[in-house]
Amino acid sequence: MTDQDPTDDRKYRAPALEKGLDVLELLSSQGEAMTPSQMSVTLGRSVSELFRMIQVLEFRGYIEQSSDGYRLTNRLFTLGMTQAPIKSLVDVAMPAMRDLASSTMQSCHLVVPSGDQIVVIARIESPGDLGYSVRIGYRRSILHATSGLMFYSRANERARAHLHETLAAQFDRSEVEAFAQRALAMTQGDYVERASDFVKGVTDLVAPIMGSDGVIATLITPFIEQAPMACTKDEATTLLVRTAAVISDQMGAVSQA
Repeated sequence: MTDQDPTDDRKYRAPALEKGLDVLELLSSQGEAMTPSQMSVTLGRSVSELFRMIQVLEFRGYIEQSSDGYRLTNRLFTLGMTQAPIKSLVDVAMPAMRDLASSTMQSCHLVVPSGDQIVVIARIESPGDLGYSVRIGYRRSILHATSGLMFYSRANERARAHLHETLAAQFDRSEVEAFAQRALAMTQGDYVERASDFVKGVTDLVAPIMGSDGVIATLITPFIEQAPMACTKDEATTLLVRTAAVISDQMGAVSQA
């Protein structure tokens, strides 16, 4: 990658800023830590070009060093969360999520789409001794997430077509087609139930939160069988669907206010 692209007709350029943004976008897309050498190869820039950018980003708290290299912190996520629509969704959802967790004795997560990924923007821990949850800011490809099935199937036609092409550009097209068929087949009802594919003993229960133009978020209960049971999986599913519907209704009221 060079600093000057002959096909780039922008009037103004900021090469140093663009190098820093390249680093942030790369770490976001990779989803794992990378060394400066790995960044250099992927971005087509020398390590010396990136060194100063990496040092500044680390100093400002956007990335941090780990044993495997540099990774993103939650700083960008925190900045994004200050946007009014996101704050409104979280503000509306949190009281209902607390009630849901209290009734089911299971944790719950609020998830939104972010490009071709899902991201957890709020969570309520299980009030009991046992529970499973992931950190706020956790990301995963829509293609591999249970919530992704809802985001694909309940999106409006334009958004679904865009997501399909975005995924097809990154993954094998046959894999994307299989995902699309599975999404449309599994989301005919009010929820999706699927065994977690990376945590044994956890069943993902997912219900959509709908806006005026399609799905805007999902509400998830990662259900764990407990003894004694505070409520059954069927009861937890009913409460989850009811809670997602309440949040959807309240979000509609907020948007009309």
